[in-house]
Amino acid sequence: MLFVRTIDIKNISEAAVVFRKIGVDPYGIAAMAQKTVNANILLRRQPCKVANIIKQEMLSVGGDAAVARGSVSCALESSDVLIMGTQKQILALAKKIENQPFGLSKISADLVELLHNINKSKLILKTSRRKIRIGDKTLVMGILNVTPDSFSDGGLFYGQEKAIEHGLKMADEGADIIDIGGESTRPGSDAVPTSVELKRVIPVIEALAAKIKIPISIDTKKAKVAAQALAAGAEIINDISALGGDKNMAKTAANTGAGLILMHMRGTPKTMQKGDLIYDDLLGEIIDCLRKSIGKAMRAGVRKECLIVDPGIGFGKTSEDNYKIIRNLFTLKLLGLPVMLGTSRKAFIGNITGDRPGERLEGTAASVAAAVMNGCNIVRVHDVAAMKKVIAVADSIIRA
Repeated sequence: MLFVRTIDIKNISEAAVVFRKIGVDPYGIAAMAQKTVNANILLRRQPCKVANIIKQEMLSVGGDAAVARGSVSCALESSDVLIMGTQKQILALAKKIENQPFGLSKISADLVELLHNINKSKLILKTSRRKIRIGDKTLVMGILNVTPDSFSDGGLFYGQEKAIEHGLKMADEGADIIDIGGESTRPGSDAVPTSVELKRVIPVIEALAAKIKIPISIDTKKAKVAAQALAAGAEIINDISALGGDKNMAKTAANTGAGLILMHMRGTPKTMQKGDLIYDDLLGEIIDCLRKSIGKAMRAGVRKECLIVDPGIGFGKTSEDNYKIIRNLFTLKLLGLPVMLGTSRKAFIGNITGDRPGERLEGTAASVAAAVMNGCNIVRVHDVAAMKKVIAVADSIIRA
């Protein structure tokens, strides 16, 4: 009986599995795997001569490139370029332009790096205390707000004893990381003095570090808080400002060997949801900003294996933006780093369901499952036990 069907191959690793099942020779697998995976790569605002060269070279290798009308005659100063082809064709393009002028050699190198990064299925995250395997399963970061004004729990764990108790509970529920913060970053919130933030978080970190074996992250944009938290037992810095809040943060991370989470945010928590929330290219701008922060970190001495990126759900974005980010989260893989996402109980969920923060469990579950399916490596959540179950099912679907 003839049985015909399509097959969805997302990356070269999946292609290799199919080829091995067929019984293809290993040489054939290496030669053909890149032909199975298509890629659409957008280059923004390229000079027309560059756009024309890329289009002609892509046509010559069997692919194509979309450019603006008027590019051929150079009636325009620049054009976006959408490169369309298999990974094998795009690598062939990179080879053909690697020694050409007009910045094409840089584009060639970027294309090769991009394809290398999107095919990575396993990563190693290094912190000041251990190595963490990324890619075997989605990791759960439990949120521990030691603040009186959190948007989600209203200061429920503000007291030190309650905070420690809740941290232990999340560890027992299966959290892979505990993220401790002493300053609310809800929209409209004010910064707190360093001394206040330290008083809130250090005793909790010291107590939990003595009792749990999983990593502790400090959620702060202040280098002094990060340094003292690391000395107290934390090993990851979660910086929502992506190094923009304190000029000493990058060096603090480099000197301690801490893991460093870089999150995209437009403005500050006080101002981020006010004024202009319009993006010309939402994912492109997020990636560009994160790439700049990555460069800043690495120039200060932070190793790439210590970095994590977070697109910053709810930080200077509309509800529609947040849903677009989750749907297109896989595009962040081009940075070659673990991707973290925090959707838990946030307003963009309540805008759909009508629920208050503490009632957004189902909406959070849907967003977490979608994020995992679209390439998220770490989810930052309030409800650890429930989200562990959601993630277990989503991970099983992905790895089926």
